[in-house]
Amino acid sequence: MENYKLALIGYPLGHSLSPVLYETAFKDLGLEGTYEILPTESEDLISRIKFLRSHKYYGFNVTIPHKVPVTLFLSKYDEYVNMTGSVNCVKIEEDSSLSGYNTDVWGFCEAIKDVDLVGKSAAVMGTGGAARAICAGLYSKGISKIDIYTRNVINSKETIETLRRRFDKIKINAIQLSLMDTLEDIDILVNTTPLGMKNFDENNSPVQDKQIESLKDEAIVYDIVYNPLKTPLISKALKYNKKIVYGLDMLVYQAVRAMEIWCGKRPDANLMKVKAMEKFIIN
Repeated sequence: MENYKLALIGYPLGHSLSPVLYETAFKDLGLEGTYEILPTESEDLISRIKFLRSHKYYGFNVTIPHKVPVTLFLSKYDEYVNMTGSVNCVKIEEDSSLSGYNTDVWGFCEAIKDVDLVGKSAAVMGTGGAARAICAGLYSKGISKIDIYTRNVINSKETIETLRRRFDKIKINAIQLSLMDTLEDIDILVNTTPLGMKNFDENNSPVQDKQIESLKDEAIVYDIVYNPLKTPLISKALKYNKKIVYGLDMLVYQAVRAMEIWCGKRPDANLMKVKAMEKFIIN
C-alpha cells in the first residue's frame, strides 16, 4: 500500500489543525499516510523544497510567508493560482516537478456552493494575501461589486490595483475602514483579517454592531478565522440573526480538495469537520 507523505511548510506555524484533518482523511479513505508540520523560514525555503523532493513526499501545504515565493518553483499551476498569484497546495510529480494549486479559493466557494451571488455585492475586510483568494472566489461566483475595507487606503493602493487588473469585470472600491457606515446594499460580508483570532486580537471584530445590523436579512457573514469557532464577528452576526459561515468550513474544504489532488480521492468533509471540532473542545 502507498504511504502518502505530506507536510505543511511556513513560519511561524504554531498550533495547526491540519494534522487532525489529514489523519482523519487518511483513515476515512483507508490510506496509509503521514502529515508533518515543518517550520520553514524564508531563507530555508529552497533547501526545504529540495528536502521534500529528495525524501519522496507526495506534496505539501504552504502558508505564510511562502505562498507567493513558491510560485517561482512551479512547472504548472491551476487557474486559481493564476488568478491570485499565490499557492497553498503543491503536488510533487513523479519526475519531481512541482504543480501548484490554490485550494483556499475552492474551499471558500465550496462552503457557499448553494448560494447564488451572481450580480450581487460583497464587502471584504482586509487586503492581505487571504483577500486575494476571497476576491478570486467571489469573482468565480459571479459577484458584480466588491467593497474592500482597509485600515490604510494609500498603503493598499498597489494591492487594490492588482485586484482590479485581475478581476476587471468586477467593480472594486477601496474604502477606509474607519469610514465604514452602512452595509445595507451588501449581500455577503467576508472577514479576511486576523481580527478575532485566538492569541492575536481575539476580542475585536472588524465590523461593529451598527454595520452588522444594517445588513439585509438574507445577507451572509463569512469569517475565515477558524480559531475560535465563534469569533466576535460571528457572535455579532448571530446576535442580529444573520446567516453565517464559519472559517472552519473553508479550512476543511480546502483540505478535502488537497487530498483529492494528492491522493485522487475525496474524503468525507463532515467527518473531518467533526474531528476538528472535537480538537477545539479538548483544547
